[in-house]
Amino acid sequence: MLLLKMASHNALNCTVIHKELQKYYLSPSYAIEFCVGFPGNLLVVLGYIFCLPHWQSYNIYLFNLAMSDLVFLCTLPRLSYLYANGQKETHSYACIINRYVLHVNLYSSILFMVWLCMDRFLLIKHPMRDHFLQKPQTALIVTGLSWMAVNVEVAPMISLMFQDLQHGNWSFCRDFASLKGSVNALGYSLGLTFTGYIAPLLALCGFTYQIAHLLHVQERALQNRAKPYKRPLRVVASAAAMFLCLYTPYHILRNIKIASRDNWPGLDLCTGKYYIEGLYILTRPLAFLHSVINPVFYFVMGDKFRDILFTKLRMLVRKTE
Repeated sequence: MLLLKMASHNALNCTVIHKELQKYYLSPSYAIEFCVGFPGNLLVVLGYIFCLPHWQSYNIYLFNLAMSDLVFLCTLPRLSYLYANGQKETHSYACIINRYVLHVNLYSSILFMVWLCMDRFLLIKHPMRDHFLQKPQTALIVTGLSWMAVNVEVAPMISLMFQDLQHGNWSFCRDFASLKGSVNALGYSLGLTFTGYIAPLLALCGFTYQIAHLLHVQERALQNRAKPYKRPLRVVASAAAMFLCLYTPYHILRNIKIASRDNWPGLDLCTGKYYIEGLYILTRPLAFLHSVINPVFYFVMGDKFRDILFTKLRMLVRKTE
């Protein structure tokens, strides 16, 4: 009897830890990410729509990346409010839409960054932009196929969410790592990790290597030619490093949390499963931080867009004065 009371007390303490993390960590983290990331992405989207008359391939990729981040950031205020007040999501459709937008953004962001890095590589190899992959029409096709691929990846999660909500009488909204249904959650999560994260990350690393190799060859052939292209190498390497640092902890802890739902030998309720879930909570805002950092790449990659946008802003300020 005493052992049961102690186990119940430990489980209660661990549950309190999770609520504290949600209230004092998730809630302010999501609020800060919205306040910082939303204006930057909104400025980029409006700037592309109203200030940029002629779009090139990389402009199309950047615009779609900004739109994905902007839509995702709009879901954070509600999450922040619910966590701050210790409330659960009671609207089933709001739960499904939120989780859907979250994961579509998670995997579309890194995919569009791959196409941006591909465009930087082609710019160095074909400075006259005469390669067919550098055409705006090709970029539109690649963009459409990318959205289709990401939605196909996330589709099984929608089925899992419906089954989990139905099991909980449509009143209990849980994150992906806690869903239960007919789909093998661990196998699906591992597959999503590989196709949605590891494969694009390897592509980013590959383009970084190819750009570095191409610049090295050009420097040996003609030293002055490679100097203007040093910045694309830094941009591509920074993008790969960003996703490696932000996405890796989240995907590792998500898969560990799903696997820990089975009874592991020697894994007690509190120090095992609940601490794993606590660490998983810590990685979630870190993974979504890319939506705040991405606007930096918009201004670094698009010189003409940056100059046009700043010129328009200066004109607006002068008119206001």
